[in-house]
This record gives sequence, structure tokens and C-alpha cells, in this order.
Amino acid sequence: MKTALSDLGQRTAPPPISWLMKAALARPKLISLAVGFTDNATLPVEASRRLLNQILHSAKTGQPALQYGTTAGEETLRQLTATHLQKLDGGHDRAYSPERVIITGGSQQLLYMTMEALCDEGDLVLVEDPTYFVFLSILQSRGLRARGVRLERDGLDLAHLEKVLTQLQKSGELRRVKALYLVTYFQNPTGATTTLAKKCAALALLKRFERAAGHPIYLLEDAAYRELAFPGRADLPVSQAEPPLGPTTPPTALTMPGARDRVIYAGTYSKPFATGVRVGFGILPEPLFTAVLRIKGNHDFGTANLLQHLLARALADETYDRQVVKARHNYARKACVMKSALVKYFPASVEIWEAAGGLYFWARLPKKISAGVNSKIFQTALKHDVLYVPGELCYADDATRRKPANEMRLSFGNASTADIREGIRRLGAVLRKFV
Repeated sequence: MKTALSDLGQRTAPPPISWLMKAALARPKLISLAVGFTDNATLPVEASRRLLNQILHSAKTGQPALQYGTTAGEETLRQLTATHLQKLDGGHDRAYSPERVIITGGSQQLLYMTMEALCDEGDLVLVEDPTYFVFLSILQSRGLRARGVRLERDGLDLAHLEKVLTQLQKSGELRRVKALYLVTYFQNPTGATTTLAKKCAALALLKRFERAAGHPIYLLEDAAYRELAFPGRADLPVSQAEPPLGPTTPPTALTMPGARDRVIYAGTYSKPFATGVRVGFGILPEPLFTAVLRIKGNHDFGTANLLQHLLARALADETYDRQVVKARHNYARKACVMKSALVKYFPASVEIWEAAGGLYFWARLPKKISAGVNSKIFQTALKHDVLYVPGELCYADDATRRKPANEMRLSFGNASTADIREGIRRLGAVLRKFV
């Protein structure tokens, strides 16, 4: 009998993150350097309890927090979000109106709704090569195509972006291009950070090709890891190691001339504060803002209101800022531990991309050595109870090039320092057999 499932229901493949998490749970002795979970020890349990007690102490504050909210998000949180972003960007004021802010169920929901609002089946989205593999799953589920643009240590390869756009114009497919997706800070998976100059140049290229496309081409900036920049000295106490919160990373694409009508900004409070809170946000241009707001109304007509009130309190009394400082310091120490272990245990022929923030290292083996899902290295690593993300999962299905299979993503976010050392030791021993 024919299935009753829709095309989308039949087409959607299981996300790679699902089986990576399943593998970790099925093997209690497994050391997972794969899933990008945040660190349990840094989660703000006491601070969250204090803030929730304040909210629920009286009916005056408790009832609004326990009631439905608005689709766009709690008004105070939208205002605080706009102010917070403005502070991170060093006081720029071009695009931070709270009226353009939408609060979502994590930044993942914003990415999905944006693709839902922008793209029809068969449309094209340009992505970094490699990129965030969960975003690739969104594209696959929606029946969208991705075209990869080479990534360098400081962001997108602009010459390759221009080449790709030119090729698409010649083939007549430029009209199907709707957006360029960039993970601009401590990129998942490579740890690369895009310079402001490259953001400006990328936006200028998109605008140059718009006339031939016949419609706007948006720059979608995913800044999920932006606030996880490492302090200058991870060996000092937190109070001494970390300067006051401010512009420690390049400004966002929102600060560029012409950004107001073409830049979509996706941010989150999950990674820097608490992943279980699952609150993200976006700043969107019209008419996209209205379209996404209507779609969100159909999804859930508003992000969990109690969690929004919790975050509004955390931002207002600087609990959030203190939590970010704590997280930065902790991840910097873990990154140092992983770096030392990589130097000690990995073959010298393995190229390591070291990040200045975020949760990941990127390892590139010699070209002819496969570390993919079906490789001997991956299977042997599993037998030795250590798990990583095969780099091939982070590349779009793009017929214009072969997917590299010689790379791996290593996460230090959730593992203990002891497990980081032991996991890298085990993985290094496996690599020395094959590299």
C-alpha cells in the first residue's frame, strides 16, 4: 500500500547527530569527542534557581511568566537582546531595533523557519565547505540544494564565492539562489572566525549578482558561538583572566552598510548560558521578518514564556554576563588540555585547526587517508571506545567536487579533562596505525 506520508516526511533522513548521540548512550565506557554538548559543571543551577524564585515569588511576576506570551517574544527580552548585541558590536546602532528581533526555540528553529520562508523545493543555498552539518539536514529535509564555497582560516574564500556565483549565472541557476549561510564565529566544525572585511566583501558580491538573480540574495549569519571567545589567560582566576564583556570578536554583518535589508542574524542564549533553556533569537529584514513571524505562529505561537522571563532577569542583573565569563574560562582550559594532548599523541602529519573560542578542533589527515563513517579509522576508534565526528558529514552534497573524507571534528565541550586526554590518546594510537 502506498504511504500517506508527504514528500517531506518521506524525504527527511535521520540527522547524523541522532546516531552519534545514540552511539554515545549505547556504550557507557565510550569517550565521546563528537557531540557538541556544553559543560555540565558550568551550567548555572544556583543562579537559575535564584532567578526563578524571584519570578515565582509573587503572583504579580509569576502569573505573566506562566501564561502564554506573544509570537515575536517577550517585550523586555527583545529590548535587552537588541541592547546586548549593540554592546557586543561596540556601540554600532544601524540595525538593532527590538521591533526586528524575534525570540525562538533555540537558533535551530530560526534557521528552519528562515529556510521555510525563503526557499521553495529545488532552490539553492550557498554554504561554507565544510559547514554545520545540522543545517545541511534542514536543507535536505526541505528538498533544497546546497553549493559549497571553500573555507579558509579567516572565513570564506571570496575568489571561490565569485567563481561559484558566476558559474551559477552562466548555467541559469542563479535565480534559484536564495541565501549564503555562514557560521562566522569559532565555526562549527572548524573553529574558523570570519573577518569583518570578508563579511563586507561577501555581501557586496551577493548584491552584485542580485540583478541577474531577479530577487534579493540574503546573507544568513549564524553567530551561535560568538560569546564563547577564550580569555587571554586561561591559567588565571576568572576575575583576573577576563576583561569586561564587550567587543572581543569582529563585529557582526549587521554593522555593515546595506545590511539592514539583506542580513539575517541568528543568535542563541543556549550555548553561552544553558543549553537546556533552548532560547534563541534572530534579527531579520522585512518582508522576511513578517513571513517568519507568521510561520512561527503556526509552529508554536511563541517560545516558552517562563524561559524568556528567566533570561530577561539574567540579562538585566548581569547574571548572564557572569555566566558567560565562567563558560569562556572553562572552555579555554579544556581547549588547552586538548591542544596539549593533540601535540603529544597525534601523528605530526595531521594538520590541526586551533580555535580561539567555541567548542571544537578540526583535524585534517593526509589526503589519501580516510576518516569517514565507513573507514577503518572510524570503526577502529569505536572499538577502542572513542567517538569523533567524521568530517565528511560536514560537507554538502555538491556534484562539483568530491567530499573530503580525511577530516574529523573533535569537541572538548562536554568531556572531562581526564576524558579529553584519554580520548585523544586512544584516537592518536588508532591514527598511528594508519597514518
